[in-house]
Amino acid sequence: MSDRLLVSTRKGLFTVGRKGPGAWSIERVSFLGDNVSLALADPRDGTWYAALDHGHFGVKLQRSDDQGATWEEIAVPEYPAPPEGAAEEKDWMGRTIPWKLIRIWALETGGADQPGLIWAGTLPGGLFKSTDRGATWSMARALWDDPRRIKWAGGGADYAGLHSICVDPRNSDHLAVAVSTGGVWATEDGGATWELRGQGLRAEYVPPEDTYNPLNQDVHRLVQCAAAPDRFWIQHHNGVFRSDDGARTFSEITNVPPAVFGFAVAVHPEHPDTAWFVPSTKDEKRIPVDGKVVVARTRDGAKSFDVLCHGLPQDHAYDLTLRHALDIDASGDRLAFGSSTGSLWVTEDGGDHWSSISNHLPPVYAVRFVK
Repeated sequence: MSDRLLVSTRKGLFTVGRKGPGAWSIERVSFLGDNVSLALADPRDGTWYAALDHGHFGVKLQRSDDQGATWEEIAVPEYPAPPEGAAEEKDWMGRTIPWKLIRIWALETGGADQPGLIWAGTLPGGLFKSTDRGATWSMARALWDDPRRIKWAGGGADYAGLHSICVDPRNSDHLAVAVSTGGVWATEDGGATWELRGQGLRAEYVPPEDTYNPLNQDVHRLVQCAAAPDRFWIQHHNGVFRSDDGARTFSEITNVPPAVFGFAVAVHPEHPDTAWFVPSTKDEKRIPVDGKVVVARTRDGAKSFDVLCHGLPQDHAYDLTLRHALDIDASGDRLAFGSSTGSLWVTEDGGDHWSSISNHLPPVYAVRFVK
């Protein structure tokens, strides 16, 4: 089980530690006052990474070899220059798509078979690979150069972003990634070639003839079961979906209470039929249904769901959980999630009971267990 959390917020990176059963507290704050969009703890060698968004001064990436006691700045992914003489690329709103790093929106390690391998997903839609712990980066050009990329659209940001990276534990060259309103893409050769997957995903916000086009799908979060890597779960803009064949095809789940909308999803690392969601009221409101913070859990592959609320606020609570703000540890018993209004909760029994760690943090962007 993991006894430590990394909590990325609008005003710093918070290290949270377990002091006893149900008792967790903040141990350290790094980069206080800075916008930390994401953090990652590499279980292979203990290295920590933190992505910072300094606005006008750009994106920075920090690395720690001593569990956050000290940090050093390392390289960030760099976009190539557009081909000479190429016309400007325009998105669906007519805006020029920049060939430059706007945000690091995903960080994942490679598998045990490739030590030092780190993947980064970015806005406006690039996937980058480092084989030397972030000292240098190379772009997965085959994905960026795919002519269908021009059809990607922003989901929660001005431009499309690559926000979910799933590395197959059987082979680090097998990846599935999700793009905001760009669908699910997969490679089986380390990024040299790519396949658009996601048959069965449904988008209710496009013309009827495009409803089932895999390219039009606004995937909020894609996760993969470690013990059964062909099982994927998706929290989509207008529903929940499950795949049993490596993200090639998906089945829609329509019975998630109290709503099928949300951003975050977690899957049990050993039991592929067990998954958790944090439902919300969609589109204009984006707040918990009826002002009650709940977690929906299935243990039977979505045939049925439990609505978990013990220890969570049930009166005038308007906490929204973003796509990276829910995580599960390697045991599958401990989960934690945070909200855009600065709340942070943890459970040690799969969600039956929740404890509040804080209700006064800056907006929480991401929560990760140190595994």
